[in-house]
Amino acid sequence: MLAIKFLIPEIFLSISIFSLLMIGVFIKNSFEIIYRLSLFVIILIILIILSGDSESIKIFSESFTIDRFSLYSKILILISTFFVLLMSKKYIVDIKNNKFEYPIIILLSILGMFIMVSSNDLILFYMGLELQSLALYILASIDRDNIKSSEAGVKYFVLSALSSGLLLYGCSLIYGFTGSTNFEEIANSKDFNVGTIFGMVFILVGLAFKVSAVPFHMWTPDVYQGSPTSVTSFFSVVPKAAGIAIFIKFMYLPFRDVLNQWQYILVFMSIASMILGAVAAIGQTNIKRLMAYSSIGHIGYAIAGIAAGTENGFKSTLIYISIYIVMNIGAFACILLMKRDGKYVEEIEELSGVSKNHPMMSFGLLIILFSLAGIPPLAGFFAKFYIFMAVIESEMYTLAIIGLVTTVLSAFYYIRIIKIMYFDEPKKPFEKFVDYKIHGPIVLSCVLLVSFFIYPSILNEIVSNISIF
Repeated sequence: MLAIKFLIPEIFLSISIFSLLMIGVFIKNSFEIIYRLSLFVIILIILIILSGDSESIKIFSESFTIDRFSLYSKILILISTFFVLLMSKKYIVDIKNNKFEYPIIILLSILGMFIMVSSNDLILFYMGLELQSLALYILASIDRDNIKSSEAGVKYFVLSALSSGLLLYGCSLIYGFTGSTNFEEIANSKDFNVGTIFGMVFILVGLAFKVSAVPFHMWTPDVYQGSPTSVTSFFSVVPKAAGIAIFIKFMYLPFRDVLNQWQYILVFMSIASMILGAVAAIGQTNIKRLMAYSSIGHIGYAIAGIAAGTENGFKSTLIYISIYIVMNIGAFACILLMKRDGKYVEEIEELSGVSKNHPMMSFGLLIILFSLAGIPPLAGFFAKFYIFMAVIESEMYTLAIIGLVTTVLSAFYYIRIIKIMYFDEPKKPFEKFVDYKIHGPIVLSCVLLVSFFIYPSILNEIVSNISIF
């Protein structure tokens, strides 16, 4: 009974998924009702988590952890999923992809993420990861009539299966050399020989793939471009939050005593991701592809905080990923407004002179792009500031300098979009429509990004109560 008390969010989510699936099977044209119920389920789970106890407890032979870190990660996942699902409705109806399975698959992926971020055991972690991944494979190729979506799904499936295999091999090496799959027992084994280090490296490869860190980023641009925009917005936000959470957990729990072995690997991943994200995005003409390279660069900054190897480091990463989610939700809401003559357009040049016909949309996108570039006093600046402070405290000056340089480089392609919107010759206007489900997230995102400097320590105060040690 004690275990059930702490598993109410997961149990409620599981029952909701099966119930919604039954509704979809037995009621024709049930997309609308399942869509609304899915949003309602997400809100209820958020309320359940917020009203529950935040004490730290381990259940199921200490393989499942409920603590402030996992609860914060779950709330972040739920809030970001709610807004992505909210603003995607018009798009998926317009492209005639309003299948009742769509919101159910998203809820299924959330269940996998919940298991993953609460796992304290290699087996449970892998179960959660694969449940999440299986749902994401389907989402990438859900637009079956579109060859690009099918291609994106196949690419993601093949490469993700490879990374999952490497990660599972790493888990088997860890178990073979330490005799346990429990994170705490692995950390306390004090038997980190060459085989265990190899296992850790394989796990790092698998995790790097899931969060699109260089050099395991190769799937990201193609999958972001080929998937429906609603799915791309989900990919760019929710799995990143879950992936970074488990990245932190792995580095700071089972492998906390081998900091010197994994720190340099993360430093390399961070530097490579920041450089590639800053340079490769410059020549992009497709805005979804540009956002893919942008997300790779931002993951580089998030990993820099983890690489610091300190409590301040992982807390700065939590702050960074929280602000990153707000920025990306706003950015993709703007992309979902790019509709002309009944078709959604994705080319950056289609934004030419859009400020003349759509001043509010342009102004919102301007704020979001400036924040993504890290321009003060917007929230994106503070996100990078906390990361660099944590890195400098760990005396990793080279990493901080490279981070600053890549921030300046990446500002080029963000400002280039602003230049196209405000200074180029206007094209035919986009279709004008008022939909609070899309405009609401843009307004909320802009308000949060602009007003963050008034009380920048608010996230710091929330995160300061989180510990995984």
